[in-house]
Amino acid sequence: MTTWLGLAADDLFGIDHLPYGSAEHAGGRRLAVVRIGASALDLTAATADLAVEHASLFAGGTLDAFLAAGRPAWQQVRALLTQWLTDEAYRPALEPLLTPVDELTLRLPFCVADYVDFYASEAHATNVGRMLRPDAEPLTPNWKHLPIGYHGRAGTVVVSGTEVRRPTGQRRAADGSITFGPTQRLDIESEVAFVVGAGSELGSRVAVTDFAEHVFGVCLLNDWSARDIQAWEYVPLGPFLGKSFATSISPWITPLAALDGAWVQPPARDPRPMPYLDDSGQPSGLDLDLAVSLNGAVISRPPFATMYWTPAQMLAHLTVNGASLRTGDLFASGTVSGPDRMQRGSLLELSWNGTEPLTLPDGTERTFLEDGDEVVITASVPTRRGRIGLGEVRGRIGPAIG
Repeated sequence: MTTWLGLAADDLFGIDHLPYGSAEHAGGRRLAVVRIGASALDLTAATADLAVEHASLFAGGTLDAFLAAGRPAWQQVRALLTQWLTDEAYRPALEPLLTPVDELTLRLPFCVADYVDFYASEAHATNVGRMLRPDAEPLTPNWKHLPIGYHGRAGTVVVSGTEVRRPTGQRRAADGSITFGPTQRLDIESEVAFVVGAGSELGSRVAVTDFAEHVFGVCLLNDWSARDIQAWEYVPLGPFLGKSFATSISPWITPLAALDGAWVQPPARDPRPMPYLDDSGQPSGLDLDLAVSLNGAVISRPPFATMYWTPAQMLAHLTVNGASLRTGDLFASGTVSGPDRMQRGSLLELSWNGTEPLTLPDGTERTFLEDGDEVVITASVPTRRGRIGLGEVRGRIGPAIG
C-alpha cells in the first residue's frame, strides 16, 4: 500500500504501522491522534467529520474509550484509517487535520489502571542471580515454572520526555550501617509493555489463545530502578520504593494488528509449562530488537525474541487466579537482555554490579546514572512488508528533591 503523504518506503511509521497516541495543541486542546510518518492525524476531529459512528471513541482526546470498545472496533477503525490515508479522495478533508509531531505536546495516551511488571528474560534473571547469589544457582527454583512478577504503581507511570527526579530512601552500606539519602545506584530497565483494551470478569481466566482479544497494543517502557534502595527493602517482599518513583512509557501505542509478521516461536522450555501456560506450537514470541542509548551513545541492543516467557503467558498467569483485567491495565516484560554483553538491558548487568564501568565516547565512565544523564530506548520489528519502529521512550535524570 502507498499513502498520498508520499512517505519513503522504509519509513518506520508508514501506512502499515499507524500507532495511536494523545496530544495537545499549543492552545491546550486535547486530541487523540494516529501517527503517519512525521505527522499526527487528529482523530478527534477526523471521526467527528467523517465517521460519526466512531466519534465518541476519540471525543475525550485520549485512547480510553477506544481501548474499551474491543477488538471489532479496533479492526474497523484501522481499516477506516488505511482507506483514508491511501485514497486520494480523502486528502482535502484530512490534510488540514495533520500536524507535525514535533509541534505537538504528547501526553500519556491512556489512563493506566494497574501496572504489573514481570521478570521474563532468562539471560537477565541469570545475570542477576550470578551477581547477587554467586554461591547458589542463578535461577530461583520457581523461575522456569511460572512468570514471576510484581505489582507496580500505576500513578507514577509517565510519558516519554518527563524528567525523572532522583529518588531518596533508605540504604544499607557494606559495613551494615543504614543511611537515608538520594540513591547512588540509579538504573534503567529496557522493557516492552502491553496495553490491555478489553477487560475480563472477576473470577474468570484469560487463556493464552485469547491474548489478542484483550491486548490492544505494545509500547516501550523504562522501569527506572534505585538498586541500593531496592536491595535493602525487597527482602522478604518485592520491589517497592526502589521502583515506584517513575516508570516511563513511549507516547505511541503500536496496535497488535501492525505486528502481523513479527511473531516467532519462543525458546524451548524445560520443564514443559503447566497446561494454562502451554503455548507449544504457537508463534507467541515477538521478534523485536531494542536499542538503549545513554547520552547519545548506544550501549546495548537487547533482543526480545529470546524472552523465555511470552506476553500471552504473562497475561494468562496474571489472570489464572481469577484476577480481572481492566481497560488501561499495563503489564511489562521485565528487563530484556540477551546472552551477549552488548545485549544486556540494564546498567546493573552492563557494569556487572558496578565492578566494570562503561566508558562513553566522551571518555566519561558510568556504572549507574548521574544527574543530567539522558536514556533513550528505541525498537524496530519486522512485518510482512518491511520494518516498523516503536515510539521511543526518553528520560533525563533530574536532581533529588529537597
